[in-house]
Amino acid sequence: MNRNSFLIIQTAFIGDVVLATALIEKLHQYYPDAAIDFLLRKGNEGLLKAHPYLREVLIWDKKKDKQKNLFNLLKQVRSRKYDVVINVQRFAATGFLTAFSGAGMTIGFNKNPLSFLFNSRIPHTVSTSERPLHEIQRNQKLIEKLTDALPEKP
Repeated sequence: MNRNSFLIIQTAFIGDVVLATALIEKLHQYYPDAAIDFLLRKGNEGLLKAHPYLREVLIWDKKKDKQKNLFNLLKQVRSRKYDVVINVQRFAATGFLTAFSGAGMTIGFNKNPLSFLFNSRIPHTVSTSERPLHEIQRNQKLIEKLTDALPEKP
């Protein structure tokens, strides 16, 4: 399985995008020559503009022509032939993008309604028996098999 190109999907709000940047950092540590792209909602793109480890930021306009833009985005995603797509969200639309991305490996949380179509379904755990899990720790579980169990800082 090649790991030369990654897409991280996080189309929620700005704080969620900030926390998901820890995945960019960790993937870059393990795959410094890989192309890493990030898909986010329109309005948050300024946050990742000129990020040194990102090749491209894909933008989904959810406010205007949401479904049309979703299908156009799927075409865009499929054309890039990602090796790995990592979905940080639990919503059907991002599950659709992940499942039909054409990627060799698709990873997401098991609470995504389309996770049964992913190669790897990670339990969305809110806490362990010892303590609550921070979102950075929970997100790290998505790439643990590609990297290690220690989360990086955003």
